[in-house]
Amino acid sequence: MEQFLAYPIRDIPYVAITLMIAFTVHELAHAFVAYKFGDPTAKNQGRLTLNPLKHLDPIGTILIFIAGFGWARPVPVNRFYFKKPRLSGVCVSIAGPLSNLILAIIALIFWYAMISLGLAGQLPSAIPQFLSIFFWINLMLFVFNLLPLPPLDGYRIIADLVPVNLRAKMTQYEVYGSLIFIILVITPLSQYTISPVFNTILPSLGGGLTAFFEWLFIR
Repeated sequence: MEQFLAYPIRDIPYVAITLMIAFTVHELAHAFVAYKFGDPTAKNQGRLTLNPLKHLDPIGTILIFIAGFGWARPVPVNRFYFKKPRLSGVCVSIAGPLSNLILAIIALIFWYAMISLGLAGQLPSAIPQFLSIFFWINLMLFVFNLLPLPPLDGYRIIADLVPVNLRAKMTQYEVYGSLIFIILVITPLSQYTISPVFNTILPSLGGGLTAFFEWLFIR
C-alpha cells in the first residue's frame, strides 16, 4: 500500500492536518483579498471562511497523498467588481501562494523559537515531525501554485501582467493549457517536468529559509 503513496503511512495524519490548514488558508486568502478589492462573489458563496469543507477538492486532496501535490476548489472571482482589474487580479492570485509561504515560515519560527528557549527537547516527538511536514508541504504548495500553467495562480499572475491583446489570445488557449497541465502533473511525464522543478527549487528555498531562521534565533 505504502508504495502507492507519496508519504509514509505513519505520516498520513500529519499530512491530512497540514492539507486542511494549507488549502483552507490558501483559498481564504484569495477570497479575502478579492473581497477587500470589492468582489463579494466568494463571500456570497460562503468561501470567506476557515471551514475546510468549503475549500477542499476531493481529487486535488487525494492526489497530494499519491503524487505529492494537489489543489483545492478554486475561489470564484469576478473581475468586473475591481476598479483596477489587472492590479487587483495580481494581488488576488498571489495571495494564495503567499499564504502558504507564510504558513511555512510560521512553522520555522515556532520551531527555532522553541530551540532558542531551550524547550525543543521537551516537546513530544510528534511535534517536530508535524512541523517538518507542515513546512515542506506549504513550501511545495507555494512553488507549485506559482507555476505558469492554467489553472494555477502563476498563470493568472502572468495573464494579468501581459498586454491586453496577448491576454485575450492566452484566454483562447486556456482549455488546452489545462489539458497540458494535467498531462504534465498526473502522467509519468511529471518525472521529467514537474519533479525536476521541485527537486531543485524546493531544497534551495527550504534550505535558505531554514538557514536564515537558524541564524536569526541561534546565533
